[in-house]
Amino acid sequence: MTATTATPPGTDRPGERTGAPDDPFDHDALPSPPGATAALLRSLLAPMKARVVVTTLLLLLQQAAVQAGPLLVAYAIDSAVPAFRRDDLGPLIAVAAGYLLCAAASGGLQYAFFRTSAQVNQDVLLDLRGRIFRHAQALSVDFHERYTSGRLISRSTTDVESLRELLDEGLQELVTVILSFVYISAMLLWLDLGLGAVAVASLVPLYLLVRSYRRRAARVYTQRSTAIAAVIVKFVETMNGIRPVRAFRRESANDADFRVLNHRHERTNGDALLEMARYVVGSRLVANTAVAGMVLWGAYRVAGGTLALGVLAAAVLYLRRLYDPIDRLGMFLNSYQSAAASLEKIAGLLAQTPSVPEPATPRELPALAGEHPGREVVFDGVRFAYRTGGEVLPRFDLTLPAGQTVAVVGSTGAGKSTLAMLLARFYDPSEGRVLLDGVDLRDLAAPELRRGVVMVTQEAFLFSGTVAENIAIGRPEASREEIERAAKAIGAHDFIAALPDGYDTDVRKRGGRISAGQRQLVAFARALLADPAVLILDEATSSLDIPGERAVQRAMATVLRGRTAVVIAHRLSTVEIADRVLVMEHGRIVEDGAPAGLVAGTGRFADLHRAWRDSLA
Repeated sequence: MTATTATPPGTDRPGERTGAPDDPFDHDALPSPPGATAALLRSLLAPMKARVVVTTLLLLLQQAAVQAGPLLVAYAIDSAVPAFRRDDLGPLIAVAAGYLLCAAASGGLQYAFFRTSAQVNQDVLLDLRGRIFRHAQALSVDFHERYTSGRLISRSTTDVESLRELLDEGLQELVTVILSFVYISAMLLWLDLGLGAVAVASLVPLYLLVRSYRRRAARVYTQRSTAIAAVIVKFVETMNGIRPVRAFRRESANDADFRVLNHRHERTNGDALLEMARYVVGSRLVANTAVAGMVLWGAYRVAGGTLALGVLAAAVLYLRRLYDPIDRLGMFLNSYQSAAASLEKIAGLLAQTPSVPEPATPRELPALAGEHPGREVVFDGVRFAYRTGGEVLPRFDLTLPAGQTVAVVGSTGAGKSTLAMLLARFYDPSEGRVLLDGVDLRDLAAPELRRGVVMVTQEAFLFSGTVAENIAIGRPEASREEIERAAKAIGAHDFIAALPDGYDTDVRKRGGRISAGQRQLVAFARALLADPAVLILDEATSSLDIPGERAVQRAMATVLRGRTAVVIAHRLSTVEIADRVLVMEHGRIVEDGAPAGLVAGTGRFADLHRAWRDSLA
């Protein structure tokens, strides 16, 4: 089978790494396949094709109304004013009315454009944020252990904000500049072929300047996007780890690290501004030189009688309108380069595929028999290696009969948690199969698997919301009576009832309103409410004190009856509820038997049990 790898080795628990942390400037970006950025943009705009066409049409008409002004000026100078001197007010009135009409049409069309484009932009951003959130949730645990939450936050905030700036301002500027070039070049060529040809020719150095700026700015804005992401990552990680920061007095060291990242962000911002300044100075030099030259040449032709004064006036107005948008084009390129770098990072994120994919043709588990039966679990020729090497399970075969409670013990790095992660299908084996009642876990759709297997981890994570809502995550459709029954079964009802609002008490961020042990009890109640056939407890009693652990063990003895249970434990007191004990070393089972039999023997478990007993003395 296809090998699926996970996080680097060095510990049994994935995600815990040794050595220096990754440099975010080297590892921030995910690889983006060729054409992925353009494909993402097309997919975002595709549902809004009709509105995009309407928006473009509104801008075309608005620019036509704006660019009619110099023509009216030329007509007024060459025709309307001479007619007025002959006491004919008609042409001058027509020019004034036409100018007012064009101004009114331009304002109305621009308002309609802003309103329509704003709706398109917001819908694009809404879609993009939703895609990032949904895709991040769909990616495997392996990805999230490599790619920090700070970087995900940067993708959905800073990078999306860069795209918003481009959509809100940059695209209008680009289309306006392009339309201005097209309209004005056509009008100049129509008014006077010589002036028009010189104006068009002057665009060549401007084009070269824009191309040079775009090439240099692409590099600078990629660095800037990476720099701000690194600042966010450092900030988020520090705040999430504020307790160890304070415990180990890491404030000064973190401040020094943050200062380096902040200065690097400042430097990249300065580089971006410097590139923009170079572009603006160069473009204005070219534009002003071209305008001055053409005005002098046009004035010479007017004096010689080969060019009408109105045509020269209109040409000058058009020339100023032709070159004035050059600065705005620089602003667009500024937004574009920033947005392009951000969109490439987002495309790279969205291009990531889950290392634990959904099956193309999912199967269903066989029907259960009995009131609370378990399911048979089989590890068939399983091998498992981490992403950067380091095989954790060299060759692993194990059968857990339905309804059996199995405790897995061993030293750190023995492979206990890896065993649990494979059974929960947080990872897939590099080789071999994990079977649930004869069905490969790879063939089960996620909802079917979660109905069959539930895992309670050492970290009892609670979401913001009430206690009842956190327990109901196990089965959202459960009634309040069922929620309370699960809490009573696990021994959590008394402390919940004592809270200010009972089951309706908001536990706040990460469950910070209640103790670690209480959070663990809520996590147990959540798992029991889900009513799984297979329950995995990965050091799930580690946060409980001795009385709390004893209470949970008494409840678990009843609740686990009939289910298949895998209990990963460091505390050997937890083993007392098990029917069978597995002792693991270096990814292999070195002892397997009933707890009493192993304690009475002379093997590894007997030594561990003796050391544990001595520690209690």
